Amino acid sequence: MPIRVNLLAEALAAEDMRRRDPVKRAIFAGALLVALALVWSSSLLLERMLANSDLSQVDSEMQTRTNVYGVVTANQKKMADAQQKLDALQKLSDARFLQGDLLNALQQIYLPNVRLMNFRVDQVYLDQEGTPTQTNNFGNVIIGHPGVATEKIMLLLDARDSSPNPGDQIKTFKDSVIKQPYFKTTLDTTNGLRLSNLTAPQIGPDGRPYVLFTLECRYLDQIR
Repeated sequence: MPIRVNLLAEALAAEDMRRRDPVKRAIFAGALLVALALVWSSSLLLERMLANSDLSQVDSEMQTRTNVYGVVTANQKKMADAQQKLDALQKLSDARFLQGDLLNALQQIYLPNVRLMNFRVDQVYLDQEGTPTQTNNFGNVIIGHPGVATEKIMLLLDARDSSPNPGDQIKTFKDSVIKQPYFKTTLDTTNGLRLSNLTAPQIGPDGRPYVLFTLECRYLDQIR
């Protein structure tokens, strides 16, 4: 029987041992892990870049919306201020004191021997400051209140009573003023009409005695 001798057996065994060397395996495994780590870090970097891009876009949109909100808020404030001024002007127009109505009411009051000599209207305004429209910390617009003025009106009627007994017609004249529809609705109900002045009897050029008296008419306070 022939004997076969493998002259490369020793070399093949050495090569096989080198292939099975644990150091090489560790190096290969380490290289593989490094490669995986590089891939993972690259994916994280890519995700971060995408996230930064999204964040920049969101920041840009928020800034745009903030600017738009600021413009809207400023416009709302301007509109509120303009509306307050329009309301105040309309209120002033509706409630202003009209001299024509007063003259029309005075000419409807007539008593024999009583003559209206003069009348004077005093108007006083007491101002109260308003509050401006503001925006609180939460971005809500708080509508302010316009300033108001309290109008106080006083009418002084200077008249002359030349009745046979001067002064007797004063009370009747007062009653006529109070009952007149215009004064009935405009004068203060508590102290709207009072006698503020009365002179001693005097003799006129015609030889008839007379007295001069003044009626003080207080109107209801009006908020302008």
